[in-house]
Amino acid sequence: MTLEAFADTIVPGEKRSPDDRAVAGAAAGGGAVAAGAIELLEWDATGISEGLDGFASALDDHARAYAAEHALDLDESVPPFVALPFEHRTTLVQRLTTPGHPEKALWVSLALFSNMAFDSAAHMHTADAIAQGHPGLIALGIEKPGPDGLWRFSEYSYGRPLARLHPDTTPSGSPA
Repeated sequence: MTLEAFADTIVPGEKRSPDDRAVAGAAAGGGAVAAGAIELLEWDATGISEGLDGFASALDDHARAYAAEHALDLDESVPPFVALPFEHRTTLVQRLTTPGHPEKALWVSLALFSNMAFDSAAHMHTADAIAQGHPGLIALGIEKPGPDGLWRFSEYSYGRPLARLHPDTTPSGSPA
């Protein structure tokens, strides 16, 4: 829950259910959690998956200290970071990612992975992510591939071809 709450602080989304505590519901639509931030963090390719329990514990320790500093009473039925109201989660994450904070590199890396899950669905094949309605790719306007699984663009991004095809270009687009 703690890491979900962290990811939701980076890219907020709507609650998954009325009793969702990790996702604060600070934005409409799916955020980092719905986009698969936890799945991405747990992927061994990130290089941080084995340390996630320690990161969650450290974040909860920071939340306890932050709550004490601001005289906030935390609901003990959920982890401390999850118990923080969204605006306080945001302030704490800003503090942890500020230049000069001794743990900045750790928290920035978790924030980057949360963004990566939303912006690129790095833990999934793009076609699968789009087929499943990945919220970040939809928000970015990524179109579905054609029936053959390939993407084609009827209009060029600059409104015109960037160069003429070489006369020896094969139908697959390879140079002869």
